[in-house]
Amino acid sequence: MFYHLNGIVSDIDINLAVVDCGGVGYAVNTTANTLSSIKLNEKAKFYISEYIKEDSFDLYGFSTLSEKRCFDMLLTVSGIGPKAAQAILSATTPDGLAIAIMNGNEKAITVAQGVGKKIAQRVILELKDKVSKEMGSVSADIQPVFQPQEGTPQNDAVAALMVLGYSAPEINAVLKRMDVSGMSTEQIVKIALKNLI
Repeated sequence: MFYHLNGIVSDIDINLAVVDCGGVGYAVNTTANTLSSIKLNEKAKFYISEYIKEDSFDLYGFSTLSEKRCFDMLLTVSGIGPKAAQAILSATTPDGLAIAIMNGNEKAITVAQGVGKKIAQRVILELKDKVSKEMGSVSADIQPVFQPQEGTPQNDAVAALMVLGYSAPEINAVLKRMDVSGMSTEQIVKIALKNLI
């Protein structure tokens, strides 16, 4: 199983980068966000998610762990395959997706190529429910350090970070070092992500 690839980017195409690792070129499917962060003939690191079917073995790579976690999370939604997940993450950032899910913003998801309203609604429904369950099961872990009230930007930010796959202890460690008073959900998530990566 691949965790990451670290090598020279020898070729860049639409939604694809070829990474040369010791003379072997790996075709890595990726997003517009990751492609914008790499350069041809320069070293790059990709966090890898494997997608194996009976007739193919594809690698999907991302420049950040939060983008990889988002990709893996999207694959748990019924009807979402790797191409749709890749399209969604090409149209928005991981924090943008998390906030769209928490706010029920279908339009932020349907801007992705090939993703319609029904798929966007399914993403929001399935992942928002998952976050609610996780929030309930780990609320005891969050309360000693960070006690957001329901419906506040802080509470929504905690939920959005959990959508991205971060655990309560990880979120606690970052939020206890932040002064979140007066900040919007988006600001809290963006600053927290910088410290979580």
